[in-house]
Amino acid sequence: MNHPVQPAGLRKPLPVELLAALETIFEDRVSTSQAMREHHGRDESPYDPMPPDAVVFAQTTEEVAEVIKLCSAHGIPVIPYGTGTSLEGHILALQGGVTVDLSQMNKVLAVHAEDQTATVQAGVTRKQLNQEIRDTGLFFPIDPGADASLGGMTATRASGTNAVRYGTMRENVLALTVVTADGRIIKTGTRARKSSAGYDLTRIFVGSEGTLGIVTEVTVRLYPQPEAVSAAVCSFPSAAAAVNTVIQTIQMGVPVARVEFLDENCVRAVNAYDKMSLPEKPLLLFEFHGSENAVQEQAQVVQDIAAEHEAIAFEWAARPEERTRLWHARHNAYFAMLQMRPGARSVSTDCCVPISRLAECILDTQADCEKNDMIYGIVGHVGDGNFHVLMMVDPQDAADVAKAEGVNQRMVARALSMDGTCTGEHGVGMHKMDFLVQEHGEGAIETMRVLKHAFDPKNILNPGKIIQW
Repeated sequence: MNHPVQPAGLRKPLPVELLAALETIFEDRVSTSQAMREHHGRDESPYDPMPPDAVVFAQTTEEVAEVIKLCSAHGIPVIPYGTGTSLEGHILALQGGVTVDLSQMNKVLAVHAEDQTATVQAGVTRKQLNQEIRDTGLFFPIDPGADASLGGMTATRASGTNAVRYGTMRENVLALTVVTADGRIIKTGTRARKSSAGYDLTRIFVGSEGTLGIVTEVTVRLYPQPEAVSAAVCSFPSAAAAVNTVIQTIQMGVPVARVEFLDENCVRAVNAYDKMSLPEKPLLLFEFHGSENAVQEQAQVVQDIAAEHEAIAFEWAARPEERTRLWHARHNAYFAMLQMRPGARSVSTDCCVPISRLAECILDTQADCEKNDMIYGIVGHVGDGNFHVLMMVDPQDAADVAKAEGVNQRMVARALSMDGTCTGEHGVGMHKMDFLVQEHGEGAIETMRVLKHAFDPKNILNPGKIIQW
């Protein structure tokens, strides 16, 4: 896999006195059991488990601060954990240490419906937040697929299916509560919609993947629930026709809420997994938000564009249960693809290019997968130029894994040559550290390293992620 090899000897044994102090404070909310450690040392990446030495379940910001202070005094790593759905090795304990599980920090602290904001603890998941605010007429739109925690979504600068209309976590986080590497508790902003007061610390921590501080509370923007929602599914004779339909739709300024691409391999997998009967051709899923008239106008424009690109069918899903079934199937594409090769793990890629280069990038990547006989599927939030290749590999077959990594490296090089990025939403973690250097250059990486040294001089916060120490 594409990550730097860590020098031997970096994993320190957990000091007895540190464990004793944690047990005194947290009692039965500390675990050193092998099962618990292994559970927290594995995410959805294809890496082998890298368990921490202990797991602590925190319930307040102050408790997170206590863990960090104790670990700092002993020079022991601290790794934040939300729901374990990350894809690039973000939560793996490369050097051992203590994992802080934030899942019990799951309170919605305040909802200000009149200002369209909510403040939540880091362990609140996106589905939980939307369930708790459903009676306010508002919703939180960021939807990465998995029911991820808001803290984890902030840490990885997540986005997902709604990003083309509502933006990513970067645009939707107003303020944070963060525990720094020395155990201080800081707040990075307010509920005001804009500010020119000092350095933008909120944006520094959004996307920092737990390497600069641990996010414990998040204030996010909320949006009015649309008056009308309509979805459509449309099949095409080729991937190029589908993607060019999206490009033209975006260039014409049609404000689609969501537009997702599935290649024929993914459609075939979804049909088998969710017992559906979609045409096994490249597919687009659209969703439109707005007034009744606006939704109809948007959909008609898109339908006309699709017809110009020889769309095979354009079917409506106006009823909520139909829309839910379609989007549920889309979110299950990852698990559906795993069933195409039982026992396999997925190498899940993630790049993003300017919308004008999207079709070229996808088609070249598709050809590379075919040339290398990969079992793969391509899905994408193509409205903003972001797509993923899911390659099924035998984790015990080094040649198989290397072949997939070769496809991934060429895909990233292709995206960078098109002025794109190595990751549109998954983040860097361990896997994309070398790619980050290719994208930004040594000068920018050194500037990031200066930030890391300033924020975390002992290198205890999620070490071995994003940049080399």
